[in-house]
Amino acid sequence: MKKTQTSHHDHHPHPHPHHEPRSSSSCAACKLLKRRCGPNCIFAPYFRADEPNKFAKVHKVFGASNVGKILNEVPEEHREDAVNSLTYEAEARLRDPVYGCLGPISYLYRRMAQLQHDLALARARLARYAARGGGGYGGGGSGSGSGCYNGGGYESIHECLPVMWNGFQSEGSNSNCSQLMNSVSPNSGCNGGDFGQAPLLPL
Repeated sequence: MKKTQTSHHDHHPHPHPHHEPRSSSSCAACKLLKRRCGPNCIFAPYFRADEPNKFAKVHKVFGASNVGKILNEVPEEHREDAVNSLTYEAEARLRDPVYGCLGPISYLYRRMAQLQHDLALARARLARYAARGGGGYGGGGSGSGSGCYNGGGYESIHECLPVMWNGFQSEGSNSNCSQLMNSVSPNSGCNGGDFGQAPLLPL
């Protein structure tokens, strides 16, 4: 009988003596790190099990311990934004190891400067048209009074000029900074090339 009991205990050794058993509902971080995911895991709310690549990218660029320190220092209501920022920066760094997220930022700065230059030219032309018509912005003078000359007659200012981006958000237009940010893709750039091909602007 003793021999049977000894054989029974020897038949079930610990399968992984160097790792703690993992829960079936472990988050993506604990699965990658091969550790037990406890109820107070700081990664669990932001790195779900069905998004393993999200944490893998962040871990490769920043390291799991650094990400954990950042999340512990950030207030809980801002942690999701912090994780989204880390994920975006990690993806940009993996896509462009030289410039990382500074590539898209540099592109957006140059595009903003170009749009501001175009806007200044359009306003200067509009002022000349208004001076020719004598109507100015508020009406008066010949024609329809809008002061925007177009061939044989005068039209309204909005008919003469296309909708333009004015600063970060122009009045009466849906163009804003988020739309400008969304227009950037990994394959776009000022010269149609990679972000890393363009020189950076000082921040």
